[in-house]
Amino acid sequence: MVKNAFVSVVLLLLLSAGGAYGEEKVFRAVPGQDGVQRAEVVGGSYFFSPNHLVVKVGVPVELTVKKEPGAVPHSIVLRAPDTGIDFAVALATEPKTVRFTPTKVGKYQFFCDKKLPFLESHRDKGMRGLLEVIE
Repeated sequence: MVKNAFVSVVLLLLLSAGGAYGEEKVFRAVPGQDGVQRAEVVGGSYFFSPNHLVVKVGVPVELTVKKEPGAVPHSIVLRAPDTGIDFAVALATEPKTVRFTPTKVGKYQFFCDKKLPFLESHRDKGMRGLLEVIE
């Protein structure tokens, strides 16, 4: 009986932790006085926050990217060169800046490209997000 209660508590904790990271967190970038859209993205234990960014086409974007503290390496990758968006950055606890100007409206997936041998990739574990470019 105690074992069943323990297993139930562990499952509940695991499910609630996964739910927190699985939620969509939308951030709509607004151009500043200098005309640049800015957003901060944090990567961590198989998540990005926010995991849905909305930006305007034809307006410069500046992303500040970093990872939460920990030994597990992470990255942020978005490859869509025909849209003006093409970057791959190793995340660190110190922020890094990614700059681009999107040239096409659409939805583009960003993700972590890390993977240990014989295990699921970070992307498959849910470390992905969406960059939505609007008019």
